[in-house]
Parts: sequence; structure tokens; C-alpha cells
Amino acid sequence: MSEHVIEDLVADSVRLLDDRTASGDPRVRDWFARLYGFQDGFDCSFTHFRVMDILLRRGYAYRFPLDRHPDFTERAAYFAALTEFTALRTIDEDAPDFDGYDDWLQDGYVDPPFLYCDADTALWRRMVSLGELRGPDSVPPRQTPLIDVVREIAVAAEADGSPQFIGEWYAFGCETLVGGPAGCPFDVDELADMPAVRDLRAAVRRTGALAFARKSPYAAPVEFADDDELEAWWWKA
Repeated sequence: MSEHVIEDLVADSVRLLDDRTASGDPRVRDWFARLYGFQDGFDCSFTHFRVMDILLRRGYAYRFPLDRHPDFTERAAYFAALTEFTALRTIDEDAPDFDGYDDWLQDGYVDPPFLYCDADTALWRRMVSLGELRGPDSVPPRQTPLIDVVREIAVAAEADGSPQFIGEWYAFGCETLVGGPAGCPFDVDELADMPAVRDLRAAVRRTGALAFARKSPYAAPVEFADDDELEAWWWKA
């Protein structure tokens, strides 16, 4: 079952960041890349088309006439037969190197009559090498820590008068927002010294967002955390 809470949170974050950040700010593209990377860690549906106009305008997704695909001449009949949304990567579950479905968008996707690709995918790199994408569009998104993106979301949400939105992000805790698969590698003092963490926690205090965070379905009880000292500190914002 698709995790609609995550899908809605990411789509709403894309809208908020777009609305509250100056046009032409290159960081927005980086933030979108990190948000969709976060979404990919959950059982979520493909949701780009909820906000495709923003993704195109901010240079995270790219749209072309179908005949601009590098292989169009050799595969014209295949492309002509596409009548619905189709991811172009062929995945063979029985192949010895099958490693899941995480790369299913790497070769782009078609929503007739257009071809799409996301920044820093295999098809995007082919389009760059062919000169179809130039300048800033030919540069991959910069790697951005999730906590930095959430700080920007909190700043925008506070300006927008949306403390619940801040709380929904804060609820994921330091292991998700600052850590990784192995948990959070920092102690309390190190976390407290991080500018993005300080800014986020300050926004939580100013807006009373902790009350909303506690209601989130992703707010795990402290006793279930890998490091209860870190999470106890986190929840005393």
C-alpha cells in the first residue's frame, strides 16, 4: 500500500519551497532531488505529475517531444505504440544482476505525447552529452543533507503560518533527518552545534510545532530508538 502521508508531505514541500524561494535560485533543484530521494525510501507511488509544472520550471525534470529520444529512429515503432505512462527502463527480475526497482526511472519515462527525464539519471546524462541540455541544466544536483532541506522547509512554513507542517517533518527524528541507515552518528553536543538543527529546533519552539510532531504516525516512541539519549533530547525541543 502506498504511503500517502509521505507522498503528500513531499508534494506539499515542493509547492512550499517553490512558492517561498526566489525564481532562479539553483538550490531549489538540489532540494527537490533530496526530497525525492527521501520519498524513495518509502513505499510510495510515482507522484511527479502532482507538481510537474514546478519540477519543469525549476530544472529538476525535463520534457521533450518524443522524437528527441536518442533511440527514437531505431525504436520508432515502439515509441509510436505507447499510449499511456511508461517507464522506459526494462527490468528483468530473473537477471543475475537484478537489484530491485530503485533505478526504474533511469532511462526516462513517457506520458504521451512527451518524453521526460529527471536530473542526474541515465537519460539525462545522454541528453547532456548530445547537447540537448546545456548550462545549468547540464550540471547534476548537488548532494544536500536532508536536515538542510528540512530547515529550509521549516523557514518557509513558519513564514506561511503552517506550524503543523514543521511538526510533520520534525516528527521523523534525528535518526532520519540527520542520520542514515546506521542511525545518527552524532552525539547531542554535535547535533546541538549544527546550524540546520539549531534553526529547525528554534522554529519548532517558536511555532509550537512539537505538539503536531507528537501526533505524527512517524513519531516513534523514544524507547524504540537506537539511541534514546539523542531522541530524548530531540523531543525536548
